[in-house]
Amino acid sequence: MRLNHVPSQTPPLDDHQPLRRRLAEAGIALEITRKRVKNINFRLRPHILSVSAPHYASDKQVMAALARRIQWAIAQHAVLLKRQSLIQSPLPDSHSTESSPSNNLSVIRLWGQRQSLTMSETERINWYRRELQQVMPDLFAKWQPIVGAYANEMRIKKMSTRWGSCNTRAKRIWLSVYLPAYPIECTEYVIVHELCHLHHANHSTAFWNQVKHAMPDYKRWHDMLAGKSILID
Repeated sequence: MRLNHVPSQTPPLDDHQPLRRRLAEAGIALEITRKRVKNINFRLRPHILSVSAPHYASDKQVMAALARRIQWAIAQHAVLLKRQSLIQSPLPDSHSTESSPSNNLSVIRLWGQRQSLTMSETERINWYRRELQQVMPDLFAKWQPIVGAYANEMRIKKMSTRWGSCNTRAKRIWLSVYLPAYPIECTEYVIVHELCHLHHANHSTAFWNQVKHAMPDYKRWHDMLAGKSILID
């Protein structure tokens, strides 16, 4: 999730320590890096807030941008952790023997529905991969003509920071193996999103208009996934 810098009044440079402390109290570490970017961007992951700033931006500008986003980061971090727990939640007390930490089992959700079975993390990922492999051909066949773009390759990958990605030159689309934990419409949205990148290799207004034209209710599924830090390129 990236948020663009919006100019406003800048706080004193030495405000960065109070900001770091506020984040630390919420269990969030702050990482600031200088990159060849145009704006000050934010990426929130479990327990880490990464800030990418242009080389020409002053420290005061970076801290000002952070000050404006700190409440968002703290609030969204709680949502992020809650969303993360949905795909690997413990069994209820009535099944406490099966869900004990010693055997490392978790309740499984498939296409958003809680399943009456438990699996290890490795078993869960393998199962999700098989489920995704089964539906991908039909879903791509459904959405490619609607978007008017066709992928040469569709693959599955264990991605920890993205729901999907697209290599526009090779027309290769990757989907996260964790998508089957959510309603299947979320997978459809990610497919639409990545296919639209074959028309627009950015997140411009034209890109989002194309997504909306292809899938008018995309925002519902986008928002369902947005509670996690995984990004869609």
